[in-house]
Amino acid sequence: MRLGFILREAAKGLRQNVVMVVSVVLVTFVSLTFVGASILLQLQINQMKGYWYDRMEVAIYLCDDTSSSPNCGGNSVTDAQRENIEKTLKSDQLAPYIKEYAYESKDQAYKNFLDQYKNSSLVDQITADQLPESFRVALVDPEKYPVINEAFSTVDGVDSVIDQRDLLEKVFQLVRVASAAAAVVAIVMIVCAVLLTGTTIQLSAMHRRLETTIMRLVGASKATIQLPFIIEGVIASLIGGLLASGTLWLLLKFLVEDKLASENVGVAFISTGEVWLVAPVLLIIGIVLATISSVVTLKRYLKV
Repeated sequence: MRLGFILREAAKGLRQNVVMVVSVVLVTFVSLTFVGASILLQLQINQMKGYWYDRMEVAIYLCDDTSSSPNCGGNSVTDAQRENIEKTLKSDQLAPYIKEYAYESKDQAYKNFLDQYKNSSLVDQITADQLPESFRVALVDPEKYPVINEAFSTVDGVDSVIDQRDLLEKVFQLVRVASAAAAVVAIVMIVCAVLLTGTTIQLSAMHRRLETTIMRLVGASKATIQLPFIIEGVIASLIGGLLASGTLWLLLKFLVEDKLASENVGVAFISTGEVWLVAPVLLIIGIVLATISSVVTLKRYLKV
């Protein structure tokens, strides 16, 4: 088997089918971009979980005049009730679970609200009296939230016990939906890429059928005949994979690192380094799909 001959045949096939090859490149590029985006979104979810879950607090909201909890009875928390709640937080029973806690008054809650929503129209609609006072509890193990919930959910003066991870989980759920949507689109585009690659190889094989028939009659092996066509599909897919990797790198560089990360310094974003982990996966997927598509097509159209 002469490598030079096989490469020349592959190059000739690429020149003769430029339009179809470009189509394969574009479809592969789009499909692998969606595959890479789906993987990167999942990496972002995992990184945010690891970063935020250790920083999440349990909020024990205390009663005010508007509370509807049975623990409140329509009244605000009393000083005695507040002291009892803090005493429970300091108890030996909960000491193994609580890293630290802090009391947040209505005024402090309002100040934090203004800092968080300073660019929102909500600041003109909310007053300090509308925000509840609370105890903010950092847990040694965030997974032990049920222990705190059980200890305080029925205590007089407690309106509600909220695990902030539940609020964050809603955000993660939205990102998961976006990741799943990208995966679905990627699957559809991959099927299109496989079909288009197969069609391109089929047309190339039919165009050179006389040539391949002669090669077979003079004793050329099936591998010698098939490899140029397979290489054509693999090269087109590799180009699509490289374009997809470059596009993802640019998105992470200019959209995530330069914009989102700089504007949200408290959020753990993935970086362009993750692209170098994803890129080999995309290239391998492209090579495998192109090879399978080419081999299946050639079995049918190169029988002589």
